[in-house]
Amino acid sequence: MTVIDLSAVAVRRGAAPGVRAAPPRGPPVRTPPTSAALSRAVLLVALLTLLGIGVPAPPSVGAAALPYQDPALPVATRVDDLLARMSLDEKIGQMTQGERASVTPADITSFRLGSVLSGGGSAPTPNTATSWADMYDRFQNAALGTPLGIPMIYGSDAVHGHNNVVGATIFPHNIGLGATRDPELVRQIGRATAEEVTGTGVDWTFAPCVCVVRNDRWGRGYESFGEQSALVSSMTSVIDGLQGAALDEGGSILATAKHYLGDGGTTGGTDQGNTQLSEAELRSIHLPPFAEAVRRNVGSVMISYNSWNGQKLHGHAYLINDVLKGELGFTGFVVSDWNGIDQLDGATGFTAAEVRQAVNAGIDMVMVPTGWRQFISLLRTEVQAGRVSQARIDDANRRILTKKFALGLFERPLTDRAYTATVGNAAHRALARQAVARSQVLLKNDGNILPLASANNRIFVAGKSADNIGYASGGWTISWQGGSGAITPGTSILAGIRTAVAPSSTVTYHPAGTGIDNSYRAAIAVIGETPYAEGRGDRPSGMGLDATDLATLNTLRASGVPVIVVLVSGRPLDISAQLPGWRALLAAWLPGTEGGGVADVLFGTYRPTGKLPVSWMSGASQQPINDGDGKTPLFPYGFGLGYSGG
Repeated sequence: MTVIDLSAVAVRRGAAPGVRAAPPRGPPVRTPPTSAALSRAVLLVALLTLLGIGVPAPPSVGAAALPYQDPALPVATRVDDLLARMSLDEKIGQMTQGERASVTPADITSFRLGSVLSGGGSAPTPNTATSWADMYDRFQNAALGTPLGIPMIYGSDAVHGHNNVVGATIFPHNIGLGATRDPELVRQIGRATAEEVTGTGVDWTFAPCVCVVRNDRWGRGYESFGEQSALVSSMTSVIDGLQGAALDEGGSILATAKHYLGDGGTTGGTDQGNTQLSEAELRSIHLPPFAEAVRRNVGSVMISYNSWNGQKLHGHAYLINDVLKGELGFTGFVVSDWNGIDQLDGATGFTAAEVRQAVNAGIDMVMVPTGWRQFISLLRTEVQAGRVSQARIDDANRRILTKKFALGLFERPLTDRAYTATVGNAAHRALARQAVARSQVLLKNDGNILPLASANNRIFVAGKSADNIGYASGGWTISWQGGSGAITPGTSILAGIRTAVAPSSTVTYHPAGTGIDNSYRAAIAVIGETPYAEGRGDRPSGMGLDATDLATLNTLRASGVPVIVVLVSGRPLDISAQLPGWRALLAAWLPGTEGGGVADVLFGTYRPTGKLPVSWMSGASQQPINDGDGKTPLFPYGFGLGYSGG
């Protein structure tokens, strides 16, 4: 009987479990298998042998038994060797991604699943970094228990920090980062996010979104860096931070450019709608950020739900095979969006025809959160019938396996717990606070009321978003659509204001403005949108402030105290009617957990430098409005005031 170590215990990307030292920067350390691990492997292989399932020859400790297990060989050689040993079922398994709540470790072993994901808000209990790491290792050990020991890859929407994990640093959403005009800052945010993601075991993020938002009614507009393709392209520097100098270095994860293609340009700003553009317009507006992402060697690309001139992107062979893989030379793997293949024929429930169309169109890994068993069965039938070629299956596997080898998963498959302590650490929160300050866009400052004096001042703070980290963080934070209140640790905007003032100043807070009188020198109204994500965030009709905000503003204005508005939102809002009554307006976007950055600008610790990443409409009827389209905005693209004197 031949045996192989099927439960590798080497820790992925560098350190032994339990280490809490600074993250390693040197070469990875390979930990040899323990005797207990070898005993488990022997028992498992004995069982497989009784079942008639063959396994590779055994490696000696510290040596590889087969070419694909040898890290000294080129990745391409290892991939070719492994592919030659894989059955059709193992190859289809690699192309299948199920959701954690619908997959057990035993499923991974039995069906040879290549990937698992967490949907928005899908987390272990308790939702801590350590629980995530433990969950990841359970799934990974199950993958390592298959005859070929191919590690799985775990994906999560870490779109503004590791936002599914309680206690992680939540950075500003992309719309705010676009206002910074600072690709290097964005790269650093990518790096910090990658370290926190690494500390939970996850090795793949479905980010960045490199869509170009062309209609502010769209509910995912805040996931875009802005309305101009050149701006969005410059911010793909986040990929360099996420993936690092090399994928197998400490704290690096696989990035995903999404959503390919044209999701920010749908008619009416309808999520998952129809992008009605000529090919020349599609190429000039929406394609350049993906070309730049490919140039930066992004590891994966996610296909969009939208259609282009009536044809769904999940089955668009020309745009995926010809343009992305052919013309742009993309060598990573293409992943579908959540059940995206189910939309090809317009009927509920994916079919064999939809599976065939999507895979032949160039999708390499299919996200089928709950229906993964059916997907495996249908794809197997399609291959056996010759409607999906073996060459297409091998191409998809080659792309997926190449990234798994490049990540170092075969050598270090388990969580690198040296990074677990980085989740929400002081350095990352300081970086997030800097990003918040630099993302603020000062749109109005009559009489130079800002910056406020921090000493000997009386300030009234109001508004539903002032003391609400959930509202400041927006959607895709802890849960899919976001939430209200102290959903994760951080500093609210109100807490930041209170910390910023000297002992000689008074700060009074009431969300509705109750209790304000003319003894206060300034009233800060922190108002705006409540959290939302895709689908629920579309605003097909009005785009103004809600009744709660309007009532708060009326109360503050009635006092005669100068009103400073801090607008927390994922997009420009229709504020033209209210703006004349405000002395100052600061667009705070969705700043995340470090509200001290807003206070830094209000009190002049940081002088505002942010510039609008989108055109600010004069009214909702102007939508869509973009720079150069001949419409007159309330504030133009690129607008942003500074403080007088520097």
